[in-house]
Amino acid sequence: MTTTAVRPPVARRRPEWLVPAGLIALSLVPIVAGSSRLAQLTTGATVTAENARFFDSPIPVVAHIVGSSVFLVLGALQFAPSLRRRRWHRLAGRIVAPAGLVSALSALWMTVFYDMPASVTGPGLAAVRLVLGTAMAAALVAAFVAIRRGDVRTHSAWMTRAYAIGLGAGTQVVVFLPYTLLAGTPAPLTHTLLMTAGWVINLVVAEVVIRRRARTPRRRSTPMTATGARLS
Repeated sequence: MTTTAVRPPVARRRPEWLVPAGLIALSLVPIVAGSSRLAQLTTGATVTAENARFFDSPIPVVAHIVGSSVFLVLGALQFAPSLRRRRWHRLAGRIVAPAGLVSALSALWMTVFYDMPASVTGPGLAAVRLVLGTAMAAALVAAFVAIRRGDVRTHSAWMTRAYAIGLGAGTQVVVFLPYTLLAGTPAPLTHTLLMTAGWVINLVVAEVVIRRRARTPRRRSTPMTATGARLS
């Protein structure tokens, strides 16, 4: 009598670039919109009620666009497993974190000092922006402190939360599009709720990712220092 060995099914692994590519795709709309804004500022476009605040004080919006674009693109690449195992990940992290801080702090400045037109705001939206901008900056600082003491898992969690907040503008486009197509321009309160929903969706997804990582056993436990910073 002969027996045939039954091999266990091989789990199909998801392509590692699927997540970074998706994050970059989600970032394209705010990046393109920001590039268009920069073009207006540099070419002397017509000043209107909608863009007057940018011409009156261009430095914060320029800093926000550049910082956010760098943070979103390089931050997305930090989610690629192969890059996390290379020196590139550590070097890019030294750019990602400062760029994220520039994005968050410039957003706070604009929220406080820019005169926002009614078309881009709603009741309570300024407060939401202040809370989330502060939370993003605090998350980046917490991630830095964690990696300085060699706590990679905590560092990873806080960077993921910061990225989720920074990516809010991309998700908000996805949230607004079906509503606008079905119901037209949202009322001020609805505008605030839709904007907030974009951030909430991202933060919920981030927490799911963080919890899943926490349940995954680490292959090896090696002490990490600030030179071994990882964003994943």
